Amino acid sequence: MTLPSVSPSAISKSAIPKAFEFKSFANKSHFSKTLLASALALSFMGAGLSSAQAATSAMPDAAKLAAGEEQKVIDWRRDLHQHPELSNREFRTSKIIEKHLKSLGLEVQTGVAHTGVVAILKGGKSGPLIAIRADMDALPVTEVVDVPFASKATDTYRDQKVGVMHACGHDTHVAMLMGVAENLVKVKDSLAGDVMFIFQPAEEGAPDGEEGGAELMLKEGLFAKRKPDQVFGMHVTSSMPSGMIGVRSGPAMASEDSFTIKVKGRQTHGSRPWNGVDPIVAAAQIITNVQTIVSRQVDITKAPAVVSFGAVNGGIRSNIIPDEVELIGTIRTFDQPMRADIKLRLAEMAELSAKTLGASATTAIHPGYPVVVNNPELVASMRPVLASVVGDKMLIEPGLITGAEDFSYYALEAPGMFFFLGVTPKGTDPETAASNHSPAFYVDESALKVGVEAMTKVALTALNAQ
Repeated sequence: MTLPSVSPSAISKSAIPKAFEFKSFANKSHFSKTLLASALALSFMGAGLSSAQAATSAMPDAAKLAAGEEQKVIDWRRDLHQHPELSNREFRTSKIIEKHLKSLGLEVQTGVAHTGVVAILKGGKSGPLIAIRADMDALPVTEVVDVPFASKATDTYRDQKVGVMHACGHDTHVAMLMGVAENLVKVKDSLAGDVMFIFQPAEEGAPDGEEGGAELMLKEGLFAKRKPDQVFGMHVTSSMPSGMIGVRSGPAMASEDSFTIKVKGRQTHGSRPWNGVDPIVAAAQIITNVQTIVSRQVDITKAPAVVSFGAVNGGIRSNIIPDEVELIGTIRTFDQPMRADIKLRLAEMAELSAKTLGASATTAIHPGYPVVVNNPELVASMRPVLASVVGDKMLIEPGLITGAEDFSYYALEAPGMFFFLGVTPKGTDPETAASNHSPAFYVDESALKVGVEAMTKVALTALNAQ
């Protein structure tokens, strides 16, 4: 069953979540400039003075291509959703992708970063290489959504039996990129350049003790033979209404670093704390003092930052003061110097806070994904393309997102653009909709056609409007 779509007229500004507060591109000045530019392009086209606009106007119809793939994309998505696989274990998923890409006559490489699949489409004319990425892995989440294709899969995660679900929408990413690949193959003779399709495992993080994801694909030489001139990615989100697109220039998603702090004291009986050193009290002091790093020590007018503790582990009985407490947390930043500064401050704060109470603290920082930075020039050139798919009112500029994404590694290698596709259906408030990573995460499948059309048109423009 095709789920209902959301028309632009049905969306009011009040329906947009605060996390996605935006700048509208539908202002009169912008509209007037667009009309003027279009008129000039048309008037000079015959004289060859606007080859980029001419190429764009002569492009294949992305909307028609996407409409022809809609049911296939939905079917692929439902199959993948029903059979999710955890990071670095996407064996069935990669086989499905490989079979489809080979059926299209593409050059296909498998086993990249364990289970990744990469394919190259050679256009009919010479030109740049662009790359489009979709991630494949699911999460250790037990699904509660009542749909016929709900996941019943289980697996082992950190030595525990868990449910497995595509709770972040990576099933839709794979299905949409399979559709985009088929679309571009149909019009390959008109393409002035080549396309690299990247189906990436382990975006959610490799299992403990393993490498994976974008970083490993690049380490294994993904871009060694030929580096793309541009790289694109797309992510579905419940934070926007179905069919809405959000793209932000410059820093868009935060870097992510996790940390572990080992606080060591000296064990003693709970009735005689003076005979030992209490690491629990020291840990509490560290947690409290660390809050001042962001609130008092870094310039958050430059960029936001977050330091959060997610776990406190220590002790076993009410009357035993333990030897050690472990603190686990995360750091999110949008600025590289600030990122480095917070790491140093965290370690120093933990050490000195513990020392004042006679304990010791050792901090280990586990580097995570860099900041996702969208190339400003690329975003500026593609905004009109995205607007042509969804309309000005359905194209927004999201606020900074403190979530992290390993698409950031590709964008460090080549100019990149990562945009969001809303999948919350009409009648559901995005503010209260189950978020990505929730067991109740729900996708309005009518949005998938929008995603396929948008990425197809972005690719066509990137190759044919040089």
